[in-house]
Amino acid sequence: MGALYIVPTPIGNLEDITLRALRILKEVDLIAAEDTRVSRVLTRHFGIDTPMISYHEHNKLSQLESIFATLASADAALIADAGTPGISDPGLELIAAALDRGHAVVPLPGACAIPTALIGSGMATDRFLYIGFLPRKAAALGEQLTRLKDRPETIVAFESPYRLAASLAQIADIMGQDRPVCVARELTKRFEQFYRDSAQNLHQTFLAENPRGEVTIVIAGADADAETWSEGQVVAALRKRLAAGDSLSRAARAVAKAAGWTKNAVYRLGIDSD
Repeated sequence: MGALYIVPTPIGNLEDITLRALRILKEVDLIAAEDTRVSRVLTRHFGIDTPMISYHEHNKLSQLESIFATLASADAALIADAGTPGISDPGLELIAAALDRGHAVVPLPGACAIPTALIGSGMATDRFLYIGFLPRKAAALGEQLTRLKDRPETIVAFESPYRLAASLAQIADIMGQDRPVCVARELTKRFEQFYRDSAQNLHQTFLAENPRGEVTIVIAGADADAETWSEGQVVAALRKRLAAGDSLSRAARAVAKAAGWTKNAVYRLGIDSD
């Protein structure tokens, strides 16, 4: 009975593949790849001629038996387009199925955007929370950020460059305009960039810029020592600013920043207390 090897591939720079990964990909009888067109660029570069089939979200059920036909008597490898298989891709289902059928599953260490972005962000690494891709819809994203707002762990997520500015706006609004954020773009590639700033400043940056390529967002955990005001304190400060002539929107923004509340929550409180 064969073993299934989980083989990380470079997330950009081809030099990041390990010697062990190259040996395994040459020795196995079959490579299951997320996109064979992408993976053949890698295998041709390193002179690997192992037979390859596609295994992705849309064909995973039909391909399982082909993979297990090989595993009945020989070894196979699972690779993703980039990085470590099984993280935010259908590889996890193949791994679970292989274990259920009694095959050895051998994970190899290697390239992964999550720790690369986390370490490059300069934020705390002793505790972090990976949450996958951020929700596409604004309402779902708002709900998720609200749940995570007070978590102490550093948060790591993937995001589309086309939604980056809008997502940063919600992070600033819900988690605080001064919440430290790092946007890591095109990791390990020629045009790799790390943007480290507050959520609000990065929102403004990406309103003006149109980023391309793969994006990983790192968000600092909540400050455990920060004091959150009571509702009474918020109402009193809000009334003081309104009495001084501030608009409700401007007053809510200023009070939220000082109180550790979200602007929306303070704004609603201002409307309710009229």
